Amino acid sequence: MNNDQELEALMHKLGHAARQASRQLARVTTADKNRALLAIAEALEESAPALLAANAVDIANARARGLDAAMIDRLMLSPQGIEHMAEGVRQVANLPDPVGEITNMVFRPTGIQVGQMRVPLGVVGIIYESRPNVTIDAAALCLKSGNATILRGGSEVAATNVALADCIRQGLAAGDLPVDAVQIVPTQNRAAVSLMLGLYQFIDVMIPRGGKGLVELVTNQAKMPVIKHLDGVCHVFVDEAAALNKAVAVAVNAKTHRYGVCNAMETLLVHAAVAAQFLPMIAPLYFEKGVELRGCPRTQAILGPTINAATVDDWTAEYLGPILAVRVVDTLDEAINHIETYGSHHTDAIITENFTTARRFLREVDSASVMVNASTRFADGFEYGLGAEIGISTDKIHARGPVGLLGLTSNKYIVLGDGHIRV
Repeated sequence: MNNDQELEALMHKLGHAARQASRQLARVTTADKNRALLAIAEALEESAPALLAANAVDIANARARGLDAAMIDRLMLSPQGIEHMAEGVRQVANLPDPVGEITNMVFRPTGIQVGQMRVPLGVVGIIYESRPNVTIDAAALCLKSGNATILRGGSEVAATNVALADCIRQGLAAGDLPVDAVQIVPTQNRAAVSLMLGLYQFIDVMIPRGGKGLVELVTNQAKMPVIKHLDGVCHVFVDEAAALNKAVAVAVNAKTHRYGVCNAMETLLVHAAVAAQFLPMIAPLYFEKGVELRGCPRTQAILGPTINAATVDDWTAEYLGPILAVRVVDTLDEAINHIETYGSHHTDAIITENFTTARRFLREVDSASVMVNASTRFADGFEYGLGAEIGISTDKIHARGPVGLLGLTSNKYIVLGDGHIRV
């Protein structure tokens, strides 16, 4: 057997094992799932030295390969990060189990009862790049929602993922769950990705986590449905009725809390009525943090010639770094039109004390998360109380926004009768 055949056989084996495990998961109790999750959290904390050592290998390799600072930030694991992962797993364990929930039961004129039951999707495939927390978040959410999962992480986190897989296996064993409920593709051969995207007979849905190139690859090649977002071009709009102290705090946090994340602000929109006061307040704070501002002509007129001129490409850019596009607008309508024209429907926020304006923004901005007087950095499954997230979806069908437990389940119709026949 040649290497291509061996790889194809390996991927087929993973898919078959995942399908079998998903059927076994349909029979396990909530207590079994929670016991496994709590054991995973404990294993993460106990294995912190080994996890940090493995991650240090990945970091060293990344630097040797010349990866940029934003990429290294995304793959870096810290003691606080490990504790955060463990806390997220415990929070998932504490969440209500959605599987088996029956809703909307009604009697029909024929005497039958019709309703809906929440059920797992089945087998979830996840292809991701640099974030090591995806491995744990995905395992936890898929287990709690009754799904088996196949994970294919990027080569830049290979050592970390091996260490994380050990923690997951310990948890599965402690909960007496099938060990194939969570599988990590054991090869960095890129051909494995194409083979995985073709396993429609085993994998029910695919979720890509990473850059635009990866998401486009998965979307174009997958033979099964895909839950995804392409870009995170997020906006903060400072309205004429904004409390400027709030606006400064939110706009600084939305951009500089972390740069290499999909919910970081990339464009700041400022109402013309407050621009002359607000922009000189906030620009020095950005400069202190090393943020480059690229502004429209009106922004340049207020802040001076040291501000670089923004181009049309800046309005659609997801920088994932210390660069911010700034535009002055005359009206709420102009701000909403800008977001609709150049945004990615991910997360957008308004800073305003005007209730009517806030309601309009919430209603008319067509994004997965829309916020009032809050940083876009809150667009996160953990912050939303989902325990963790498996990704952000900008799709309009099934799951939208941070994808947690409910996003990994669907409904099927159930019918209860007592010998009823249709006449």
